[in-house]
Amino acid sequence: MTEHLTPMMKQYMTIKEQVKDCILFFRLGDFYEMFFDDAIVASKVLELVLTKRQCGLCESAPMCGVPYHAALSYISKLVSNGYKVAICEQVEDPATAKGIVKREIVKIYTPGIIVEEQMLDQKSNNYI
Repeated sequence: MTEHLTPMMKQYMTIKEQVKDCILFFRLGDFYEMFFDDAIVASKVLELVLTKRQCGLCESAPMCGVPYHAALSYISKLVSNGYKVAICEQVEDPATAKGIVKREIVKIYTPGIIVEEQMLDQKSNNYI
């Protein structure tokens, strides 16, 4: 299956293999994109428009995305609904990258691990 994928989608699939149990927020420029089943789930929970992206397969990949600067509120909503979220960032400057930009998972959010103060409800207890 992967022999027909675009280079970016091959990279996505390789990274997704590391976090099969998470919704993967995959950084593309100023957005975090979600693909395939992650996009379908996220679009329903987050009330996002589900679109498609050419990926090198016969059918386009289901896709949705959020602006990187607003991602925390979307991540918080997914986590509060019981989902794990993995954040995949560009770890090199796209302007100087030779070929596809290198990306790595830099953070995983789960309902039991909240590291961002903005994700906590200030008006209630936050017990596990």
